[in-house]
Amino acid sequence: MLSFEDKIALIQENFPELDMHEVSLGRLNFHYEESVQDKKIVVYHLHPNGNGFVYGGHLPQSVKNEKGYVNIRDYEAEELIALIKESMEYLSKKHGWQQPKKDRTNDDDRKEEHWYSHSHEEIRLVGEDGMWFIFDEDDALEAAFETYAEAEGYLKEADFKKKK
Repeated sequence: MLSFEDKIALIQENFPELDMHEVSLGRLNFHYEESVQDKKIVVYHLHPNGNGFVYGGHLPQSVKNEKGYVNIRDYEAEELIALIKESMEYLSKKHGWQQPKKDRTNDDDRKEEHWYSHSHEEIRLVGEDGMWFIFDEDDALEAAFETYAEAEGYLKEADFKKKK
């Protein structure tokens, strides 16, 4: 697990566009002022004990809390960098929340594939709302990608094969 200091250094080195703000109890927030959304806080309540949250508006509701944040306490450096990058990319784009949701009766917009490893571990690749999500056997989110090609590349690199 990364320490509080490690997380601060990682954020400041990789995301100079985030502004650090001190909040109560020694916690820090990192704001993204260039966000085109109402939401500006990307990293929320980063605590000296290593706990903290990153905004996950781009992720399914099942992996974030009621405020839309993902707990990053046990994240490794690469995971944290990827999550913050995805969050900032999401906040940089306009999203048509005012538009009525599409009729999902035929569920054409949702795609699902099953992939497996040599050790017979099975995971799901789910395409929904323009994003691709990888879920492990326990249905926990492992990764999220903007394109199918990125998700497929990730799975192939991890030596997974598509189930036919």
